[in-house]
Amino acid sequence: MKILFIHADWIEWELKQKAISQAEESEKKQEKVKNCLVAFSAVEEADEREPKQVIARAVKEILDVMKQVKAKTLVLYPYAHLSSKLASPQNAFEILKQIEEELVKRKIKVKRAPFGWYKAFCLKCKGHPLSELSREFGPGEVEELVSESLKKEEKIKSEWFILEPNGKLHRIGLKRDKLTGFDFSRHPNLEKFARYEIAKSRIVTQEPPHVRLMRKLEIADYEPGSDPGNLRYYPKGRLIKQLLEEWVGEKVRKFGAMEIESPVMYDFEHPALKDYLNRFPARQYIVESAKKKFFLRFSACFGQFLIAAGMNLSYRFLPFRLYELTRYSFRLEKAGELTGLRRLRAFTMPDMHTFCQDLEQAKEEYKKQFKLCMECMQDLGFRPEDYETAIRFTEEFWKKNKSFILELVKLVKKPVLIERWKYRYAYFDPKFEFNFIDALDKASALSTVQIDHENAKRYGVKYTDSKGKERYPIVLHCSPSGGIERCMYAMLEKAWMKNPERALLPFWLSPIQIRLCPVNDSFIPWAEELAEELENNGLRVDIDDRTETVQKKIRDAELEWIPLIVVLGEREKKSGKLAVRFRESGEVKQLKLEEILKWAKPRIEGKPFKPLPLPRLLSKRPTFLG
Repeated sequence: MKILFIHADWIEWELKQKAISQAEESEKKQEKVKNCLVAFSAVEEADEREPKQVIARAVKEILDVMKQVKAKTLVLYPYAHLSSKLASPQNAFEILKQIEEELVKRKIKVKRAPFGWYKAFCLKCKGHPLSELSREFGPGEVEELVSESLKKEEKIKSEWFILEPNGKLHRIGLKRDKLTGFDFSRHPNLEKFARYEIAKSRIVTQEPPHVRLMRKLEIADYEPGSDPGNLRYYPKGRLIKQLLEEWVGEKVRKFGAMEIESPVMYDFEHPALKDYLNRFPARQYIVESAKKKFFLRFSACFGQFLIAAGMNLSYRFLPFRLYELTRYSFRLEKAGELTGLRRLRAFTMPDMHTFCQDLEQAKEEYKKQFKLCMECMQDLGFRPEDYETAIRFTEEFWKKNKSFILELVKLVKKPVLIERWKYRYAYFDPKFEFNFIDALDKASALSTVQIDHENAKRYGVKYTDSKGKERYPIVLHCSPSGGIERCMYAMLEKAWMKNPERALLPFWLSPIQIRLCPVNDSFIPWAEELAEELENNGLRVDIDDRTETVQKKIRDAELEWIPLIVVLGEREKKSGKLAVRFRESGEVKQLKLEEILKWAKPRIEGKPFKPLPLPRLLSKRPTFLG
C-alpha cells in the first residue's frame, strides 16, 4: 500500500464521471473539508494476500501521522495513480472501507472520498516540514525494532524538580500550560528546557535556523539518494567535522583512554547483544544477510564491552578507559523528529567507557568526567550560562547519594533540572547531560555521562580484586562532547541567536579564517606571499582574486562568516599595516602581520589544524549549492 499524506487547510473535490462500473454511489457530487489530514491511498496487488496486516499497518501509520501534525479530521482519498500494480477494485474498496471503520472505532473523524470516480480536486497544503509525508508498506514486512527499554521510557512516570547549588529542591510541574514550583524569572532558558522535557514531545513542526545556515555556508545538506536522516558534507563541513573528531579524540586520549575500533554491524541473535538491545532506549536499523539478522550499531558500547570481556583486568588497572569515535552510529529516529544536524539517523558519536571497581570509584570518576565535559563545552564556545544541565536518577539513588548529586550542581554554579524515576527502566542510574536550547526552544543533549549497573555482568566483563576474587566492574558511559553533528548544529544556532549579522564559528573551526582581498590584480602576488606566511603559522587563508569591487568582496566574505577580512592596496603596501576587518565586532584595524598572528595564535593554540579545504583562489572555486 502507498499513502501520500498532505496536512491541508482544506481540500475540495467534485465528482466528474465514473472511472469503473463498480464506482461507489454518492448523493453529494461536491464536498469540501477544512483543517484535515488528507491520505491519498493506493491499495496494491500484494496487499490482497494479507489484507488484515495491511489494514492494521495503515491504521497505525495514519494515527501516527495525525498525532505528529495534531490533525483532528482525516480525509481518506482513493488515489490509484500512486501505483502501477493495483489491487482489484473490489478488494481495494473493501480494504479502504475497513481502514475507515477501524479509525472510526478509535474515535477518529473520517471523511472518505467516493471510490471509483474521476474527480476534480484542489487543496491548500499547510506548508510546514511535516505537511507532506509518504508511507509505503506491504504484508509480512518486518516493522522497526522497538526495545523494551524504549517502551518503558514512554510509559514511565517522572517526577520533576529544580535543584539549586545551595541544596534547595523544588518540585515543579505543568498546570494549564504554566510551570509551577520554582521562580524561573532569572533562568528563562531553564524554564524552556523544563517545559520541553516535561512535555516529552520531540516533533519539529518548523525548520530551525541552522538548516538554512548549513546550506548557505555550504557545510552540509540532506542526501536525497539515501534514507532520511543521512546528510552529505561539502568540503567546509567535512573540515569542521574532521577537526571536531580529532579534537575530541585528543581530549579523551589525554584523559587516559585507549582508542580502539569495532564493527558497524552485529549479530542480532548474540545472547548478550540481544539482551542489551532491550535495555537501550533507541530504535534500531535491522539488516538481513545470508539468512541471518543483524543490526547496525547505535553506539560503541557492545564493541568495547566485547573487547573488555576478553581482557585480563586487575583492580590495579582500574579505572580503565576505552574509547572509539563511531563513524557512524545508527538509530531509526522517527521521521517527524529528524532535523538537519540536530537529530539524525546516522551520526558520529565519541564514546568512552570506563571500568571502575565499585560505585564509590565510579562516582569519583564521574565527577572528573563531568569536569571534562565542561572543558569540552568551553572549547566549543559554550559557557555554563549557554547550556542547561539535567541529572536523572531513581528514588533509590537519590536517597543514598544526595551529597554526590549536589557536588555536581555546585560545579555548574546554577540550578539544574532533576528527573526522578520510581525504578530503573534502562541500564543506567544516574545520567547527566548538558543541553543546548535552540531558536525554536528545543533542547538537545550534548555532553553526557551515565553509570551503568548491568552490562559488565551481561557481557562477562570481570576484574580480579585485591584478594584474588573475580568481580564485575561498574561502567561509565561518556560522550564528552556529544554527537559531532549535534555540536555543529549547536554552534550554528548559538552564533545566529547571539547576532545574526555578526554570527561566527569558533576561530579554530572556521573553514576559512582569513580572506585577503586585493584591490586589483597587481596586488595578487603580494597576497600570495602573505597567504604562504600565514599558512606556515597554522592559519587557513584564501584570496579573492575576482574582478569585483572591494565592497563586493567584503560583502561576500561577510556572508561566509569569515572572521578576518584583509584589504590589500597601495596604502597597505607602503605603510606595512594591513586593513583588517573583524567580523565579530565590525571594527577595522590597521595591523602589522605579526599583530595578526599575535591575535590569532591564542585562538588556535592546542587545537588540531587542517589546511584550507578549497582552492586558495576564489576564481578557481566551484559552488556546491547554486
